[in-house]
Formats: sequence, C-alpha cells, structure tokens
Amino acid sequence: MKNYKIPTLTIAGSDSSGGAGIQADLKTFSAIGTYGMSVITAITAQNTQGVFYVEELSSKIIKEQIKAVCEDIPPKAIKVGMVSSPEIIKDIVESLEKYPCEYLIVDPVMISKSGYSLLRPEAKDNLIKYLIPKAYIVTPNVPEAEEISNIKINTVEDMKKAGKAILDLGPKFVLMKGGHLDGDCVDVLIGEDTFEMYKCERINKKNTHGTGCTISSAITSHLALGYDIKESVKLSKEYITEAIKHSFDIGQGVGPVHHFYKFD
Repeated sequence: MKNYKIPTLTIAGSDSSGGAGIQADLKTFSAIGTYGMSVITAITAQNTQGVFYVEELSSKIIKEQIKAVCEDIPPKAIKVGMVSSPEIIKDIVESLEKYPCEYLIVDPVMISKSGYSLLRPEAKDNLIKYLIPKAYIVTPNVPEAEEISNIKINTVEDMKKAGKAILDLGPKFVLMKGGHLDGDCVDVLIGEDTFEMYKCERINKKNTHGTGCTISSAITSHLALGYDIKESVKLSKEYITEAIKHSFDIGQGVGPVHHFYKFD
C-alpha cells in the first residue's frame, strides 16, 4: 500500500554521507510510499567511519521550518530523531503543540555507532520530561533505553523492564530494539495492553549505518499509511531486515543499508 500524497515529516540532523539522519529518513519515506518532508536540526560532518563534527541550527530556523511545512502541508505522522540540545527539544515540543499530528514517533538518538555523543548530557532531562511523554511510540536501542530508564539491560527480560519504565513516562508505545544484545535479534513492543516480540536471525553484515533512523522512519510511514501499530512494527522490521541483507560496501567503514532494495 503506497500513497505519495500522504505527507510524513522528519525532524532530525543531516548526515553528510547519506546513510543516516534526514537522508535515511527521506529515502525510507520514499521507498515505503509516503511524501517525505524534513526539518533539519543540526548538520553533521560524518561518513562511514564516524561523526567528526556537529553544528546545531538556531532555534529560529528550526521553528520556522516546522511552521512553514505544517501550515502548508500538515503531516499525518512526524518522526523526531537527533535533537541535541535542551533548547531545541523545547522549541520542537512548543511548535508541535501548535501543529499537532496524528502520530509522533520519537527515536531518542543519543550516541552514534562510532561513539560520538549526539545528545548533550544536559538535554537528556528535557527529552524525558517534554518530548517522550508526547510520543505515540518511542524507539530506543539498548544503550538509549539504559540512559532513559536507568536500568541495565543484558537480557530480553531486562528489555521488558526498561520498556515498561519508559512507557510510564507517557508515550502510548515503546519499541525496544535489541540489536545490541547477543544472540538472535529480538525487538519488543510494549503498550498498556500490548506485548509483542519480533524475533529474527542475526544477519552477519557489517553495513548497518542508519538502521535506527531507518526503522523509526519505516514505522512513521506505515502508521501514516493506515496500518495499526503491531502491523506497522512488523512491516518495518521486515523492511529493515531486508535492507540490511541487501546492504552494500561503500566508503571505508560501516556502510549503509539498502533503502531501495525492492527496486533492484
């Protein structure tokens, strides 16, 4: 099911190498079949080998981007990714109160694969206090979930505990991504009356740049297209799995997933 007239919006940082961030989000929106739009919060100098520098955009231009997009083309679903400062988080929350959408997806981007901190330590409190409670679904990986919940995660049971702690902050659903744990890849969807496990065999591929951005954007698109939360997560899990399987070597480090594998 595709409908390129259904608008989806990503609010996130730009990845100059094209594998993650805004670029991955827009590729995913297009591949799944929605009309993608973007609000850039920061510009990163990065490639397949790491993140080398980050420069945040001003509050003014971030708010003006949201205003311009939402007043003209109201998005059905909005994904928020890299928001590195407490001021930017509050600006986004205040803006989205003026321009509410049906689905708000929060991907709490904190640390890049190369270990670069993408969220200032002082911004974590604002993320937890202001942004996460407004989300329809939050999609943390294990290190992010540990930071948010203050629970050490070594097992799927730990994922459940941390997921419930995050759910108590106010979002309707939490998708705990288990890719950082050993063994098969298990993701867990938790809601007030929902518990679903999505298990797949771990794929032996090094090119996983942008996986977190991609699955959260896939969920954003599927929700916008009218799928329910369980089906949206299932379809998005299948999409990222195939995108990893079809990933390719480009650059000298961790390459990107293949967002357009369906069109080969």
